[in-house]
Amino acid sequence: MLFPHLRIHQIFGANTDVGKTIFSTTLALASAIEHKRVFYLKPVSTGAPEDADDGHIKRYTPKRAKIVSHTMMQMDSPVSPHLAAMESPTVMTDGALIDGVTRYIHDHVSPKATSHRLACMYIETAGGVLSPAPSGSLQADAYRPLRLPTVLVADSKLGGISSTIAAYEALNSRGYDVDSVVMFIDKYYRNHEFLKDWFQERDIHLMAVEPPPSRLPKRKHIVDEKNMQQYYAHTSSTSDARSLIALLDSKHETRIQHLKSMPHRALNAFWYPFAQHKSIRSPTDITAVDSAYKDVFTTDTPLPTNEDETTPLLTTRFDGSASWWTQGLGHSNQKLNAAASYAAGRYGHVIFPQMVHEPALKLAERLLETQGKGWATRAFFSDNGSTGMEVALKMALRATAVLYPSRPHLDVLGFSGSYHGDTLGAMDASEGGIYNSTVEWYNGRGLWLDPPTMGWEDGRLMVRVPWNNTEDEIESLSAAYDVPGRRSTNLEKTYRDYITQTITQAVSAGQHFGAAVIEPLVLGAGGMKFVDPLFQTVFVEVVRTMSQENILLPAGRPRDLDSVKTLPVIFDEVFTGLGRLGFPSPSSILGVRPDIAVYAKLLTGGLVPMAVTLASNQIFAAFLGDSKQAALLHGHSYTAYPVGCAVANTSLNLLDEALKSETFQQARRKWGNHGRKEAAFTPLDVPSEAVPSSLWSPGFVDALSRKSEIARVMTLGTLLAFELKSQVGGYGSSAAERALAPLKGHGGGIPGALVHFRTLGNVGYLITSLSTEKHDIRQMEARLLECFNG
Repeated sequence: MLFPHLRIHQIFGANTDVGKTIFSTTLALASAIEHKRVFYLKPVSTGAPEDADDGHIKRYTPKRAKIVSHTMMQMDSPVSPHLAAMESPTVMTDGALIDGVTRYIHDHVSPKATSHRLACMYIETAGGVLSPAPSGSLQADAYRPLRLPTVLVADSKLGGISSTIAAYEALNSRGYDVDSVVMFIDKYYRNHEFLKDWFQERDIHLMAVEPPPSRLPKRKHIVDEKNMQQYYAHTSSTSDARSLIALLDSKHETRIQHLKSMPHRALNAFWYPFAQHKSIRSPTDITAVDSAYKDVFTTDTPLPTNEDETTPLLTTRFDGSASWWTQGLGHSNQKLNAAASYAAGRYGHVIFPQMVHEPALKLAERLLETQGKGWATRAFFSDNGSTGMEVALKMALRATAVLYPSRPHLDVLGFSGSYHGDTLGAMDASEGGIYNSTVEWYNGRGLWLDPPTMGWEDGRLMVRVPWNNTEDEIESLSAAYDVPGRRSTNLEKTYRDYITQTITQAVSAGQHFGAAVIEPLVLGAGGMKFVDPLFQTVFVEVVRTMSQENILLPAGRPRDLDSVKTLPVIFDEVFTGLGRLGFPSPSSILGVRPDIAVYAKLLTGGLVPMAVTLASNQIFAAFLGDSKQAALLHGHSYTAYPVGCAVANTSLNLLDEALKSETFQQARRKWGNHGRKEAAFTPLDVPSEAVPSSLWSPGFVDALSRKSEIARVMTLGTLLAFELKSQVGGYGSSAAERALAPLKGHGGGIPGALVHFRTLGNVGYLITSLSTEKHDIRQMEARLLECFNG
C-alpha cells in the first residue's frame, strides 16, 4: 500500500508493554508539528473502551493539531486478541482484518492527502510482533499482505535486547522493511546502547527517549494527564523527533522513486528471457514488482496517476502463470522460508560428491518411496528442469547404447509440440519449432508423433485425432481419465495401429532410438495441449512391446539382470508432476511407470531452483564400470544444496496436505458427478487422490467453451487452458494476449483485482496454486468470462 502524498507506517512492538501507544502518540504529534494531516488507526484493541488507545491519542492531541484517531475493532476482555475474539460475537478473519484496514484508508484517509496538504498515518498493532491476531494466526503474518513500512518499538527492560532482535528478525524474514527503531532509555539496563550499535550495522536508525513519568493513582488523574501533556510536548518537539519524522518522510519518497525508476533501469540493464526486446518500447512495458504474497504480486499501478493524486501507486495482481509454473504453495510461504533459513544457518552450502547431509538424504529417500515407488532406486540432483532432462537423456542414451556393439546414432521417440528445456540436449529432444529452430547448434534427433488432444468445444468434451482429422466425444472428465474403462475400444485400436506403424516405418528406414520421452498428460510450453491419456498409455506399451520383439532394440543384446530390457521411457514431470494436475503422479492415471523421471518447479514450492532425476536400477547399472569414464560425469556446483533440499522436503509435505484438503475433496466430488450418465460407472463415495478433477468449476468451463471466440477449453487440477479461434495459430499469434488484455488493466471494463498472465500464441492459460481460496478462483472465472462478453 503506497500513496504519493500519504506516508503510512505500522507500529510493531518487540513485546507487550514496551510503549507502542506512547510512541504512536509522539510520532503523531511530531508529524502534526510539521503541518501534516495525521491519522492513527488501531485495527484491533482489547480491554475496556475507556482505556482504548485511540482515546489516549485524542486525550493528548492539542485542539490545533489535525490528528484523527480510530479503533476498528474493540473487544472488552483485556487479553490477547485471539482469546478476546472467542468471546466476541464478531468473527474477524485475517482477510476481514486486511479488508477493514484497506477500506478505512481508501475511504477516510487517502482522499485527504494531496500535494497541497501532505498526510501521514500510524497503524498500531497489538502486543508483540508474533502475538496472535483475532484469527489465531501470528500478527506479523496476518498483516503481511499490506507489507507496510515498519517502526519497531524496542524493549528497554531486562531481556529486551533478545526480544527486540528476535522481533526484528521475525519481521525481516517475512519481508517487512523496518525503517526505524524507537525505545525508552533505561539507565540501568542500557539496552539502547547495545541496540543502537547493532541496528546501525544494519543501516537502521534508532531513537531512544526518556521514559514518561510514572503513572499516578486514579485520584490524581488530573496531575497525571498534565504530566503526560508536558512529556508529549517535549518529546514530540525535540530535534531527535524532527529528525525521525524527516527520515520516515525520506524513506517514503525514496521508495516511490525506486518504484518509478525500476522499469526504466531494467530496460537498460536486463536481457529478458523469451522476449523480443525490439517490442519492449518503453518502461511502461515492464512491470515493477514491489513484493509478492500468497497468490498475488504487489506491483506498480498500471494506470496513469497524474489524473488523480490520491490514486495508490501499488496494486495487486493475481499471479496467473504461477510465476512460470513454479508456484504451488503461494509466494512468501513462511514454512518454506523457515526451512530455507534453517538449512542456510546449519549448512550454508556444502560440496556433494561422496558426501551426505540430512536434507539431501531425506529428499532422495522420500522421492524414491513416493514418486519412484516400485521402479526407481536412485536419485540424481541437478539445478532445474532443463538440466534434469539433460541428465535423463544421458542416462537413457547410455543405457541403450551399451546394447549396440556398433554404437549407432540414437534418436528419441516423442510427441509433436513437446518442450523439455532450453539447453542443447533438451532442445534436440523436441522437434524444430519457435523455441529451437533458430539456435545455431540445434539438431533435432528424433521421431515425433502427433498426439490426440482433449478439450471442451461448445459444452462437449471432445478428443481430436490429428492424423485422421476425426473427433470423438467423451461424457465427462472422469471418463476421459479412466484409462482402464476405455480399453478395448476402437479408439485404442486406432492409437495402437498408428503408433506401431509410425515407429515401424522409421525403424525400417534405418532410424535407431535410444529413449522415449513424454510429458505426461499435458504438453506445457508447446501450447498447453492435454494429450489423451489413453494414447500415452498405449504409446508406452507399444514401445515396450516392440523392444521385447527386437524391433526397437537389437536382437543380440545382453540379457543379464542389470541391462535394460526395453527402450528407456522418460517422464518429463517438470510441469505436470507433484500435484499440479490434482494428483501426486501422472502414473496413477496412465497406469504405466517410467524408467526415468524428472521433477522440478513444484519440487521446492516455487521458492528456489532444484531438480531431481529418478532412475531405475537397470539405468544406474549402465554406468557401472572399472573406469571413471564409464560413470555419469555430470554435476553442478550447487548439486543437492542443503537449502534447496530442505525447502523441497517441506514443500512435499505441504503439497501432500493440499491434495488431501477439503478443497480438493470438494473438487473431486463436484467433477466426479459432472456430466455422468446413469449407465456410466458411478463416482466413488470417498474420492481418492487419483480421481481427476479441477479447482476450476464445471459450470464455468462449460460457459467458457461456448463463447464464440473460444475454440476449446480444458482443465485439470490447478490448470485452465483455452485456445482462441485465430487465423494465425501457434506461438507467433497474439490472439490470447489481446483477448486477455483487460485482466492486466489494459482494454478497460473489468472490475476487481488484476491478473498477471503469460500466453502461448493463441492459447491462454491460468494456473492457481494448490492453496488458492475458492472465492478467488470464482472471481477470476467471472472476470475471464467478461473478457469474452463482447
